[in-house]
Amino acid sequence: MAAASTALTVWKFATPEGAQRAEATLLALQKQELIQVHDAAVVTWPEERKRPKTQQLNNLTGAGALSGTFWGMLFGLLFFVPFLGAAVGAAAGAIGGSMADVGIDDKFIDDVKSEVKPGTSALFLLSSDAVVERVRDSFADGAADGQLIRSNLTHQEEQHLREVFAT
Repeated sequence: MAAASTALTVWKFATPEGAQRAEATLLALQKQELIQVHDAAVVTWPEERKRPKTQQLNNLTGAGALSGTFWGMLFGLLFFVPFLGAAVGAAAGAIGGSMADVGIDDKFIDDVKSEVKPGTSALFLLSSDAVVERVRDSFADGAADGQLIRSNLTHQEEQHLREVFAT
């Protein structure tokens, strides 16, 4: 199945290193033209840290890459807002409203917050034109055991993606 539009997906990994291992696999898939990565970012959260470390994956991004500002706002909403003042919280609310246009709504934020905790990692991927079955096969060796936790795909597209990766 090739994606007709750009998809934002969030993949959770059971270890702080899992998302970074997935980066190498994605790079290989992109070179084989099995997925077009427009932008990606990794969140790593070692057990002993209070907050996660975030990093935009510049070596994967293409001409359509989002700015670091987008990732900064998104990760601020996800992981740092409770630590900031009320004025920043109000601004984050306004930013959150504009992010709903790209499929990032309160449910998206809540779902990711509830899954990405200390001791885990996550890959945030903006991509298109994925050959889903081939991508799945590349991750089947256990090098990156990602679990799709959220996307901006339609319910049917997301369900198909979950079914393919569940095998």
